[in-house]
Amino acid sequence: MGKVITLFKLLPKLHQMLLCGLFFVTLIIILMPSDNVQASKQTPSANGEYDVNTRYSVPLAFRTPTAPAAELSDTNPEHRKRPAQLAPASSKTTEQDPQQVKPEPSVVAAKKLNEKRFQVKSGDTLAALFERAGLSAKDVYDVTQLPKAKKNLLKIMPGDNLVIAKSEDGKLVQLRYHLDKITTLIVDNGENGYQESIVKKTVEARSKFANATIENNFWNAGVNAGLTPNQIMQLATIFGWDIDFALDLRKGDQFAMIFEEEYADGVFLKNGNILAAEFTNQGDRYTAVRYKDGNYYSEEGRSMRKAFLRSPVDFKYVSSSFNPRRLHPVTGQVKAHRGVDYVAAVGTPIKAAGNGRVIKSSYNQYNGNYVFIKHNDTYTTKYLHLTKRKVKTGQSVKQGQIIGTLGSTGRVTGPHLHYEFIVNGVHRNPRTIKLPKSEPIASKEKAQFAKLSATMMAELEHNKQVQIAAQ
Repeated sequence: MGKVITLFKLLPKLHQMLLCGLFFVTLIIILMPSDNVQASKQTPSANGEYDVNTRYSVPLAFRTPTAPAAELSDTNPEHRKRPAQLAPASSKTTEQDPQQVKPEPSVVAAKKLNEKRFQVKSGDTLAALFERAGLSAKDVYDVTQLPKAKKNLLKIMPGDNLVIAKSEDGKLVQLRYHLDKITTLIVDNGENGYQESIVKKTVEARSKFANATIENNFWNAGVNAGLTPNQIMQLATIFGWDIDFALDLRKGDQFAMIFEEEYADGVFLKNGNILAAEFTNQGDRYTAVRYKDGNYYSEEGRSMRKAFLRSPVDFKYVSSSFNPRRLHPVTGQVKAHRGVDYVAAVGTPIKAAGNGRVIKSSYNQYNGNYVFIKHNDTYTTKYLHLTKRKVKTGQSVKQGQIIGTLGSTGRVTGPHLHYEFIVNGVHRNPRTIKLPKSEPIASKEKAQFAKLSATMMAELEHNKQVQIAAQ
């Protein structure tokens, strides 16, 4: 410092005066406060942005991070105009327009629905059921304006169930009505009003195997194999052209079959079609395979449907068989019995044994009500002692068509059907005669059917062997 003073004294007087003046001016500038500098310690610049390298007091609420725009004074119009401009693109803002921002799924609580099942009671209408569910007549009106809902809900029956879902404020949100085991009618009430839809479950078909040996009778064997009455009758119908299930079956006869079971969502619905079957009757083996046309064919491809039914009525037993030297039960004289007498309840339907034309439908004191059918130049069938005739002379009939009902008209000792089978003018025993062969499957289908038949028969045999091995 002393050297500076010594140097200062050596300067000319003029230089000494200029340096002193410069020193005092500089000192005054340094000591006087600046308005701009004071303001920068408290507020950002006029454009709403903070200055670089300046320390600010930031509340803890914004350390997530969130732009501090909301902490700026609301009295500053520039701040209210542009709060969003201060936020980084990836950050959340604390104040946003509620019409433009969708709430986060994790924040919004799901609507609580009050869902309840209502069963239709005797005498219930849709209005009565809705009233019991706490809904209004307007709800009934709105729902029944939908075509499918109107068609089905106005015909609800006792025992039916409706599932009704309501919001917490009691408003109808959804209605579900099962039309059947796989089909559901759904009515939704949303922003666009009432909407209806039909939802169907996916049905899965599974194959199942069953077999049995007849010990007492066919029916019991079927039940023991786990078959339903409908399946037992279906099996008898398939082989009914070849086997007389009332008279031809014997102890030791066997059958095996593969059939479908239908499931929806893993729940059993019903039994489906028989896919393949085998029946051994008195040593004769019969087979049947269901093809895509819905008909059954033997494994070689011949139709199971023959030209004639083995018996034209579902009977209880045969009271009199074909016998050329039978004693007549009324006259006691020897008179040929040229047909078979099938006993069944009065009124049991009588079916045409085959396609043909009715050549006689009449009544006399011996035959009672009777019907004669000519099938072609070779075959004619006769049906006697009917209670009622349901066809007229000259009428064409199809195989299985009901032509009358069983009764006891004419010279008889009790209700039965007398059935005759005539070949080229000669009476033949309907029970034992070899019926005409059935038509084979169409030529264009032979290759495809042969592949299916081989597969199904192999599967049938495999299941039989597996079951034998398991015994």
